[in-house]
Amino acid sequence: MLEDVIPAPRRLLVVDPCHECARLLSYLRAGGWRVESCALEKAAERDCDVGLLRLQALSFRPQQIKELIRSSAAAWIIALTPNELNLHGIGDFVGEWFFDVHTLPFDVARLKVALGRACMARLHELGSSRNPASEYELLGNSRRMKELRKLLIKLGPIALPVLIRGESGTGKELVARTLHAHSRRPSGPFVGLNCAAISEPLLQSKLFGHEEGAFTEGFRRTIGGIESADGGTLFLDEIDSLSLKLQANLLRFLQGMQSGGIGATQSFSVNVRLLAATDLDLEHAIRQKRFREDLYYQFNVLHVQTAPLRERRMDIPFLADHLASLHSVEVGRCLRHFSEAALEAMLKHPWPGNVRELSNRVRRALVLAEGRQIEALDLGLEKEQNLEPAIGTLNEYIFRAERLALNDVLTRYSGNMSEAARVLGISRPTFYRLLHKHQIR
Repeated sequence: MLEDVIPAPRRLLVVDPCHECARLLSYLRAGGWRVESCALEKAAERDCDVGLLRLQALSFRPQQIKELIRSSAAAWIIALTPNELNLHGIGDFVGEWFFDVHTLPFDVARLKVALGRACMARLHELGSSRNPASEYELLGNSRRMKELRKLLIKLGPIALPVLIRGESGTGKELVARTLHAHSRRPSGPFVGLNCAAISEPLLQSKLFGHEEGAFTEGFRRTIGGIESADGGTLFLDEIDSLSLKLQANLLRFLQGMQSGGIGATQSFSVNVRLLAATDLDLEHAIRQKRFREDLYYQFNVLHVQTAPLRERRMDIPFLADHLASLHSVEVGRCLRHFSEAALEAMLKHPWPGNVRELSNRVRRALVLAEGRQIEALDLGLEKEQNLEPAIGTLNEYIFRAERLALNDVLTRYSGNMSEAARVLGISRPTFYRLLHKHQIR
């Protein structure tokens, strides 16, 4: 019974131990640490929660140390003398690759705190790996993101088609996956097709499948996306790219939920939920006779609007940190944080490519950064800071000012429209008129 509540000892590996390190061992063991030591060449074979490396300038092997830290799941602390820390190149190396640094002789109390924090950091990373937060997670604390998550939870269990609208890079596929996760069929398949990336003849087959011998290259029966998604969800991205012929075929399927591949002599029932996404104005496409109005109404029973990144700027620092943590593993670089200048540049940037652009810039910065922090130059945003803003008309300035004021006040008073209107010094009817004008919901 008692064993159930006694925590397992924390594991510390001391690499290339020195005389000062040896004096700490009994103190650390008494504090609940299980301490082992070894040479650098053997460290990769050992498992630990925290590593303490005694770096000596005369035997400095940066590549070997990097490989150790890359392959290890531990948090690493380095110990060295003040003179060694001040040697050329060592300071930057330490700042990039280690959780913390301690100069000799040890401040025992400070080391104890650092070891505890390093262990907690490792536990946090382990928790993240068990419940991985992917690049495409719906993250953010802005009012728009909170409302979007709430809406998706509400729409998820409803087995009706959903039209997802928003600019490129705003996470429309992620919205579709979230709807699937909250549906009544989360264990069923999720099949996604990008209608713009596949030619029309191939898309017909990808969507509905084909029978053996249906056309010249149809050597065997192929299951289409609709049949593959039976019991789950089919997501059609860039649905505006469908030809009118394929739109008619898709409409026929939606009306009867009966599918049959190219060359099939009979159809069969399919239980699938359809989600569609577009970044274009479908109403305009309908007026130009490029999109069927009846198909539009089939999909637009329920609809979701994603928010561009420029309209939820308060999420940018959090998203950037999340992406840096994610991509640091991918590019094999130690995690870096952003300087104040880099954060300021990101907040000023218009982000035409939205979260996809942010992800690409952060990945690039992690590869190029040489200092201890990611700078605006690493993100490719330094030149933008020095550009004079373009001068627009007075109406354009008024429009931008209204939109900025609305977003700011809604961030602070999202649950109290009366208070939001009072802070802006306008009436509630005027406040709602402005929300409608700027399409802010």
